[in-house]
Amino acid sequence: MAEQALAAAGRLQALAGVLVAEADRVAAPQAVVGVGTLSWLHDAQRMTRREAGRLLASAQELSSRPVLREATLTGAATPLQARAVTRVLAQLPEDLPDQKVRDAEAMMVGFCAQFDSHELSRLARHLLEVIAPETADETLERRLEREARHAHAVRHLTFTPDGMGSVLIKGSLPTVEAELLRAQVEAIAHLHHRRALDCADPLAEKATPTQRRADALIELARAAAVHQDAPNHGGDRPRIMVLINHDRLVDDCRKAQLLDSGADLTPTQVRVLACDAGILPVVMNGAGEVLDVGRANRLVTPAIRAALVARDRGCVFPGCDRTAAVCDAHHVTPWQRGGPTSLPNLVLLCRHHHNTVEPDHRHPDTRWQIRLDDGVPVVIPPVRVDPQQRPRRNHRHRREHPAGEGTSSG
Repeated sequence: MAEQALAAAGRLQALAGVLVAEADRVAAPQAVVGVGTLSWLHDAQRMTRREAGRLLASAQELSSRPVLREATLTGAATPLQARAVTRVLAQLPEDLPDQKVRDAEAMMVGFCAQFDSHELSRLARHLLEVIAPETADETLERRLEREARHAHAVRHLTFTPDGMGSVLIKGSLPTVEAELLRAQVEAIAHLHHRRALDCADPLAEKATPTQRRADALIELARAAAVHQDAPNHGGDRPRIMVLINHDRLVDDCRKAQLLDSGADLTPTQVRVLACDAGILPVVMNGAGEVLDVGRANRLVTPAIRAALVARDRGCVFPGCDRTAAVCDAHHVTPWQRGGPTSLPNLVLLCRHHHNTVEPDHRHPDTRWQIRLDDGVPVVIPPVRVDPQQRPRRNHRHRREHPAGEGTSSG
């Protein structure tokens, strides 16, 4: 029953498109209701103008292809297949003889019995080689050059806050450049997935493939931010500016905002960001006056960072093997509570474990603590993980400092 319903829906959709195209051709909406076809679809069918425009364009293209139109009306081709076929036919050379165009249309309609819409859309080269083999290579080269110019011209990237704690990222990149980005993101995502499986970290988030790709993109941005060749802007490296009230800063870090976008931050986010050398807190009093732009005493200098990397070599959390390049410098005693930015008060943590050791202060039983024993970072688990709260060290430090640790990490 469902199969018949889907087939009928496809034929009805095709019929609707043919009728819309014919109505537009004879200006029926203008004659009957006094508006153009797009306005009529917008008003009568409650379509957006973009939706109406896409429908009309598809309908007009279908009506100009008699063989394809008949196949869609009879169910031999679905509407999605029809759109794929029209895109392929649109790539044929403009000077191709009419008979060859008709042959190409008939061939593509025949392929609808074998291929889905995605597969059909990839048959342009094969079609050219069969229909016009003598000019196929030259035509393909011209098309690729034209597409490359178009892709470069329409490249774009936008960041749009959704008002619910996220930012929607939308853009378009030329194929080669996009493949470079995709390859880097996929490689990082795959590496993290494999490491999570190998170490079986119980604290590791059970991420989906799309979430792992999002995490990988964030890591790429962080790696670029700490790179010595990061670009300057206005005489300084790009930084995130956080606006926070002074009383809130020394109390519980609530009611902080990103300066550029005005987005609110959670207390945990503020505590994590306060450790980050790429974050610039702007501290204000109740009257809105700037009390301090925390910089000279808070930020980790290159010399301190180098010493920190030499000592920790990566995330100090037990079981984590993230490298120093993607780690934050975490203040053991928080900066906003007077903790100095000096080597004895700093450890390297990856962003995941940085969030783990920066919990809500109202829940001490869930808190992971860090201290330095003889200059070696150790992590104290919460009671819920280890009732005896035996200190743990990362494997890098266990090899060099085998004594003095209560237990190894799990």
